Amino acid sequence: METTYRGVATLLGDPKKAILKLSTPMMFAMLMQTLYNLADAVWVAGLGPNALATVGAFFPIFMIILSFATGLGIGTNAVVSQKIGAKDKNAAENAAKVSIILVLILGGTITILSLLLIKPALMLMKLSDEAFQLSLKYSYVVLLFTVIFMFTNIANAIFRAEGDAKRAMLVITTGSVLNIALDPIFIYPLKLGVLGAAYATVISASVGLWMSLYWFFFRRNTYLNLDFKKTHLDFSILWKILVIGIPASLAQLSMSVAIFILNRFAAVAAGAKGIAVFTSAWRIINFGTIPMLGISAAVTSVTGAAFGARDPEKLEKAHLFAIKLGFIIGISVMVIIQIFSKQIAYLFTYSKDGSAIFSDIVHALVILSLFLPGTPFGMFTSAMFQGIGHGIKSLIVTVFRTIILQVFFCWLFVNILHIGVSGVWWGIVIGNLTNAVVAFNWGRSVIKKLRQSHGQTNQNC
Repeated sequence: METTYRGVATLLGDPKKAILKLSTPMMFAMLMQTLYNLADAVWVAGLGPNALATVGAFFPIFMIILSFATGLGIGTNAVVSQKIGAKDKNAAENAAKVSIILVLILGGTITILSLLLIKPALMLMKLSDEAFQLSLKYSYVVLLFTVIFMFTNIANAIFRAEGDAKRAMLVITTGSVLNIALDPIFIYPLKLGVLGAAYATVISASVGLWMSLYWFFFRRNTYLNLDFKKTHLDFSILWKILVIGIPASLAQLSMSVAIFILNRFAAVAAGAKGIAVFTSAWRIINFGTIPMLGISAAVTSVTGAAFGARDPEKLEKAHLFAIKLGFIIGISVMVIIQIFSKQIAYLFTYSKDGSAIFSDIVHALVILSLFLPGTPFGMFTSAMFQGIGHGIKSLIVTVFRTIILQVFFCWLFVNILHIGVSGVWWGIVIGNLTNAVVAFNWGRSVIKKLRQSHGQTNQNC
């Protein structure tokens, strides 16, 4: 009876097929989300530099806020999938409902705090008076709907945990496509300017939220029954969610901090030109990691279910297959970037002034693309650690790559060896490669211990 739901059957079946079926919808969803972010910037750019600065100033602040929801979503995904793997549906439903209550409380608290603190936070950005006022108005609109963004993140985590990545994809894709369509209407014909972009964002997010609420509470055709009247909630599971979720949130924050530091190294090596080259090239590298992000989400669900089922062999198969798949994708994207580096660079340098950094972006792309093949070894090992509930290990893998290794090698090449802005690109690549070797071997060691422990348990039985 536990496998009557197709998503759960996939989750508990062949781990290779599960990785493929769960990751493909998430790849598409993340691609659409990336396209939305790009389109949003393009539409706002038509209003002038102040408008673009308005959204740009708020974006990192909002990413910090959403990192809490992302971390909580990862914790929810891992624990719910573990309980489904253990064939304890009641515990899985309890974990999902506890997460929903937590995100409502956390979302409400963050909304109040962010509304109180957004003004001094934006003042630190040193914006012009016009850009500051626009950014403040934009922020107030979006922040009022913080709970919606956070709840949708948790809902998608629950869908993924029960093997239903298609619904998570539909929520994300619908919101992204709707936002792309509403942006130009609200900004230009309705003459709402930057506020129009904010309204388009919250309306699109609200539609995604109502899709999730409809499936969970009205149509009730999900595997998990989230009827809060059904059973008494056990909040003891909250700790398991937080043990994974808090480190995952910190990992998200560490990546933001690392990008800031790497920007500084690029500035030290080549001034504003270095920052322009880095941010342009890094957008392409991030675009190349979209398939891996989709696979990573699948790894957490599949390894979590295997861990809950006490099946370390299936867990190991899922981990290794995902890495092989990610490595092939990484190599393929790297080759494409290497071949078309000049054409890609032209996208950022078609203006008269931009042509001055054309060759620098080409050079950066050629080196930074080497980052991609090694990424799955660390990223998917981190996702596996989250799946089995080892949140601190996952955090260590991320921090070791972002804050320690990449920053160290950039410092070594730029400040000590004085090889210029190329040192930043090589520092990122070598730091990532070193982390890949260390993280992968650590992951293999942990899985080996799980297999030994499982073997001893079977002998005792």
